[in-house]
Amino acid sequence: MNQALPPISELTLAATPNAVAWARRHTVDVLQRWRFPSDGIEVARLVISELATNAIRHAQSAGATEPTDSGSMGLGIIVLGLWPTDDGIILAVSDPDPRPPTPRPHDASATEGRGLVLIQAMADRWGYSPAQIPPGKIVWAEVPACPTGDLSEPGIGSQQAAPLVIGRVLTGLREL
Repeated sequence: MNQALPPISELTLAATPNAVAWARRHTVDVLQRWRFPSDGIEVARLVISELATNAIRHAQSAGATEPTDSGSMGLGIIVLGLWPTDDGIILAVSDPDPRPPTPRPHDASATEGRGLVLIQAMADRWGYSPAQIPPGKIVWAEVPACPTGDLSEPGIGSQQAAPLVIGRVLTGLREL
């Protein structure tokens, strides 16, 4: 008996630094159960890391100004969503900050700020939409099941991606 894929996988996480690792684990687990190709899983794992990291930064900055019911400052939450498509997967992460994502100019010496550049390089397409309930935004990226580019080559996707930068990120993820 064939089993249909669920239409979506959703996970709500507190906006803490360890949420990125949980987002990666959840994504890999779901994609393996959905029999997603291993090359696509590795790309999805990196993309969800960047989406979750950005969302946590924005959730913490938005949550820091809103007291919770107990009177303390809130941490904020992020919500991860995975949707299978005919050719891949849509990865989406929501946060309570309504400001749109803004790619930063490329700076090879910067220690942060490359997340959207990496997403642009590895995803077929990406974007964002405002969220009404709860208020904020949803940033999403569509990852192909079978990536065609070699992540070690510059010029993947619509932006030039520095091979050294991508290598450092992949190495850091494997060490976590």
